[in-house]
Amino acid sequence: MLVLPKNTEELKRVLKIVAISKKEFLVMGNGSNILVRDGGFDGIIIKLGEGFNQITVNKEDQTLMVGASALLSRVARETVEAELTGFEFASGIPGSMGGALFMNAGAYGWEMSQIVREARVISRDGSREYTLLNDKMELGYRSSIFEKTGDIIISVKLKLDTGEKEKISETMKNLTARRNEKQPMNFPSAGSFFKRPEGNYAGKLIEEAGLKGLMVGDARVSPLHAGFIINTGNAKAKDIISLMKLVQSTVYDKTGIKLEPEVRIIGED
Repeated sequence: MLVLPKNTEELKRVLKIVAISKKEFLVMGNGSNILVRDGGFDGIIIKLGEGFNQITVNKEDQTLMVGASALLSRVARETVEAELTGFEFASGIPGSMGGALFMNAGAYGWEMSQIVREARVISRDGSREYTLLNDKMELGYRSSIFEKTGDIIISVKLKLDTGEKEKISETMKNLTARRNEKQPMNFPSAGSFFKRPEGNYAGKLIEEAGLKGLMVGDARVSPLHAGFIINTGNAKAKDIISLMKLVQSTVYDKTGIKLEPEVRIIGED
């Protein structure tokens, strides 16, 4: 079941009903890093609606208040117009603000943890709305406290710096060009599939294991960037998961390093 609450009050009501029903639920952002198993998800998916995509810019103190469902690409455009720098790294990430904070998304040496000041949050049972400061979010590599609590991010306050419009725009264009050159943007994928192991890179380990181009069904380790698993046609979730496990076991056998998926895998086989 898909539920689309339009505002905070609707979201609180939905969460209270879900809590009473004891049904499993998932709050989905843009869905760009989620893989649903072939049996589907036997629960409730909550996707935040129009009331959660507002962006308010305060140029005086270089802050933005961003709704959780606002796409990062749109936030990036707002920062260019406001001449605020620090968000360039996130401009090409295909996700929403809430999802980006949930997983502490990052690229090119930057992470959300460096620019987030605070967030407005609703408890998973809908009973409480509160503000959580950055130092209480337990932001680590692709992780946050929200994974533990299940509480829902509804808005995020960012703190940026004053910059020059032309330089900010040029940096975003350069990062987009780098992304398009090095990542398989012409095939469907859930983005970078594995977390970066400490002191190494997943793509490097997979390539060194000789797995670039390896296929299971229509799922393939990208020949362009081994950190991506792409769908070359009609790959099933089971193909992608089988390929993931094959990559994990091969890399572990060769290096002793266990690759952990960055993609969220949900649902039933």
